[in-house]
Amino acid sequence: MSTPAIYVEILIDAPMDRVWELTQNPAQHARWDLRFSRIARLHDLPGGGYRFAYETRLPFHTIRGTGTSLGERHRDDGARTSALKFTTTDPVSPLGDGRGYWRYARTPTGMRFTTGYDYHPAWGRLLDRMVRPLVGWMTAWSFDRLRIWAETGVEPEKWPAASVLMFWRNDRPTATRCSRTPLRGRAMDDAPATLDTLETP
Repeated sequence: MSTPAIYVEILIDAPMDRVWELTQNPAQHARWDLRFSRIARLHDLPGGGYRFAYETRLPFHTIRGTGTSLGERHRDDGARTSALKFTTTDPVSPLGDGRGYWRYARTPTGMRFTTGYDYHPAWGRLLDRMVRPLVGWMTAWSFDRLRIWAETGVEPEKWPAASVLMFWRNDRPTATRCSRTPLRGRAMDDAPATLDTLETP
């Protein structure tokens, strides 16, 4: 994996069950996440979790790939986690094999939703220096679009990608509401143990 891994964190003033539903339901996930156009659950895995297929539509091409996911809804520390692995053989995709996690934790100021993930740069490390910041920005922008949906009920389709140009709208999604650096350690340090046991797609 190339370094550093991508990290994004946001506080969401909504019940954890609400955020869990909007992130763990593949159809809902694809609605708020700019990185995906479609996510479909395929089948359960023998060791837990499930396999899924994803699409990212570009102007003249659709990138397709597969992944595996495993969620932990009940943990001793009160948090919830979701482990993820993904892959694609599409030569247009700048992201090769990857792995990451989501973590949901209650805090006195709101529910903290974080992700850390890394991937093999399919276009090489030199070009990845331009790709990785963009992918990180897309993640952060999408997290804020999720926050708006969870807190206010305003559906993500109200905020298409072009809304980043609506500088006069203070209520629009913006990546700047997210933290992009862990308070301590590295992005993958908070990955759950299930990431190591999750089946490779």
